[in-house]
Amino acid sequence: MTLYGIGLGPGAADLITLRGRRILRSVDTVYTPGRLSRSVAVEHVAESTLGDLDFPMTRDEDELRRAWREAAAEVAPVARDGDAAFVTLGDPNVYSTFGHLRRTLDAFHPDVAVETVPGVSATTAFTSALGVEVEAGAGLALREAAGGRSPTGPDRMVLFKVTDAPATHEGLVDAGYEVTYGRRLFMEQGETVVTDDPEAIADRDYYTLAYARRPNAGEEPATAAFAEAERDARGDSESTDTEAVDG
Repeated sequence: MTLYGIGLGPGAADLITLRGRRILRSVDTVYTPGRLSRSVAVEHVAESTLGDLDFPMTRDEDELRRAWREAAAEVAPVARDGDAAFVTLGDPNVYSTFGHLRRTLDAFHPDVAVETVPGVSATTAFTSALGVEVEAGAGLALREAAGGRSPTGPDRMVLFKVTDAPATHEGLVDAGYEVTYGRRLFMEQGETVVTDDPEAIADRDYYTLAYARRPNAGEEPATAAFAEAERDARGDSESTDTEAVDG
């Protein structure tokens, strides 16, 4: 029997993958780490199949390890007797509480089979919401920016957990970045916000990300329209040269 880590997508119920929905509906028990993931899961399975696990928002390592062990101890016997799922927003292996559960099961319950089912991550979904194109060959770094941090370095970055947008913005602008913010993108819970103004999202919200790009980061991607314009420009230049020779 198996515990499946299933990515629900960024928050909208219809952005779960077909595979994720199929497996979710086939298991006996579905565990959720919080109310947001639960509100998406209940769109696909009966509420009677849902079970909650406590993952406290704290930096106390002893408290965190205790919570992980308790969660693993609850899940392990269920996954031995039948199939179960642990659901999380985004992808199970990208900035997810599922990683804590999987590692704890490996350490204390190694006989439990674990399988991940990928989900649509905010790492990719943000491009659609913000109207951003990350062209072929471009580099894109993932960074965490909780507490006003302003990590710098790469020409393009996606910053997660932007909980103090004004402070983060100040550091990024000083380093030469242009920044766009997105809050609760593709989420049905809360207000979705896309803005260049950090003051508009000054209040703390865990589900805020930023796309930071230096203006000179690579060339604009070529299109057929660009190619046509270049041909026209060359034609005008050649015409001018011919006129000069004829004159």
